[in-house]
Amino acid sequence: MAQAKTNAMRILDAKKVEYEMLTYDHKDGKIDGISVAQKIGKDLKEVYKTLVAQGASKNIFVFVIPVAEELDLKRAAKAAGEKSMEMLPMKDIQKWTGYIRGGCSPIGMKKEYRTFLDESSRGLESMVVSAGKIGVQIVLAPNKLQEITKAEFTPVTK
Repeated sequence: MAQAKTNAMRILDAKKVEYEMLTYDHKDGKIDGISVAQKIGKDLKEVYKTLVAQGASKNIFVFVIPVAEELDLKRAAKAAGEKSMEMLPMKDIQKWTGYIRGGCSPIGMKKEYRTFLDESSRGLESMVVSAGKIGVQIVLAPNKLQEITKAEFTPVTK
């Protein structure tokens, strides 16, 4: 059965960005980044999760970091020019992004939020991010993701 294109994939297609789609079985409920990396057979250093946070100004920010790492909220706040930063509550993810937990892609959110790619992705040939649906990932070049999302490369992990 062919996998339907996600909004993120349609955006990449429209901008003629090369990517590869990977799918994994999520019926076991294991949708955390480390489990996903194992299921798709990729190194943890290549698989990234999309985190959404809110600054003291109430502005929303997107951080794309390796799945085995933790977002450093102080570094994140500094990068965004905010006094402080806190993770957006899970219940608010869909309201702000249009995506659900485990299927949040940095591409194609409801609005274009200021996005930060962890510095670690800069040296990679390719990276894996959510395609915007649980069970579907996309592999693309970090510089292409940076172009599409207008992201800034900066160290934001602990």
